[in-house]
Amino acid sequence: MDKINAGIIGLGGRGSSNTNTVMLFDYVNIIAVCDNYEDRVQDVIKKVEENGRPAPIGTTNYKDVIANPDVDTILIFTSWESHIQIAIDAMNAGKAVGMEVGGAYDIQECYDLVETWEKTQVPFMMLENCCFGKKEMLTTNLVRAGVLGDIVHCHGAYAHDLRGEIAHGKEKRHYRLKNYKERNCENYPTHELGPIAKILDINRGNRMVKLVSLASKSMGMKRYIEDRKDELENKDLLTTEFKQGDIVDTLILCENGETISLKLDTTLPRSYSREFTVQGTKGMFDENSNSVFVDGDEHWFTTERNTALQLNNADRNYYKYLPKCWQDITKEQIEKGHGGMDWFCFLTFFGNLRSGKPMPVDVYDAASWMAITPLSAESIEKGAFVEIPDFTKGAYKTRERLDVEG
Repeated sequence: MDKINAGIIGLGGRGSSNTNTVMLFDYVNIIAVCDNYEDRVQDVIKKVEENGRPAPIGTTNYKDVIANPDVDTILIFTSWESHIQIAIDAMNAGKAVGMEVGGAYDIQECYDLVETWEKTQVPFMMLENCCFGKKEMLTTNLVRAGVLGDIVHCHGAYAHDLRGEIAHGKEKRHYRLKNYKERNCENYPTHELGPIAKILDINRGNRMVKLVSLASKSMGMKRYIEDRKDELENKDLLTTEFKQGDIVDTLILCENGETISLKLDTTLPRSYSREFTVQGTKGMFDENSNSVFVDGDEHWFTTERNTALQLNNADRNYYKYLPKCWQDITKEQIEKGHGGMDWFCFLTFFGNLRSGKPMPVDVYDAASWMAITPLSAESIEKGAFVEIPDFTKGAYKTRERLDVEG
């Protein structure tokens, strides 16, 4: 495949931003764009034209994009609840799919996604950009080189103060408001789980077996809204009861004996972090301090605790393990989405689409990572462990490792 003719579905904040990244690829033609809201459609058409490209067809019906004979690839940036159905419709029409992240709404959706791909064999990739993060890819290389020893436990979080985005969801036409009113679950697991799953060879020699989730009480949104009631446009929120717990902790057991802990923390005041942590028998990586601890490094054991030596040593002491793509990253690539992660994610998707190489974040990854959301809701409701399905039907035992590459 020389040229890629893409249709973009979903033009909100994420979709608009991703369109900027897509336009960095001169071999990707944007043929059609779609959103539920006509003003978003027109804004993106104008943006594409200002980039010196032909104006794409605009529509508010995503099925028009899928049915367009000139479109061979569908990029899905819509609200969480519509990702899987649009992906299924696109694959059934023979269109390659790049799908944004988010949790599923029920387990059957995940089975349907896998079944459709197995039937159509259409190229599919979940666009989990955090798998392409600098720290995540560095740590993966440390693990593959044996620097951290045998991996025992990994932790990650989606820790992000989203109170303003949720509270103004009606005005911003953002789907998070509805989710936080109606659901109580680990609603956004893949940013933290994706890189961990790749490190632990999930679906490729290992699998997640069961999980248990606990949710705290829901107070953050209520207090945030009460404190800002005079400036609040949507007065209905003053009497809204939010179901989503402020903190959701999820513990996962893997078949090979490792454990994974996930945390959702989005409705309390805090700084942003994914808390990416990997612990092995020889050492660990800690994202918050950007540090690598390796057993035998004497400065870690000094009485004075020399923080200049201890902390933020990953780039300084372990630069040789940093993937070449991150060593050579340009200013333009850094600026076009989440500090460079988006660039490498799309570079891989489009590159593998053209070459025919398998996608490193495939349908089995998407199904198993997205399934954490409905399973966590079930666990919270029951107060019990729940089993995690094997969407590969046993094939994970012989599937070869496939790491992401920038």
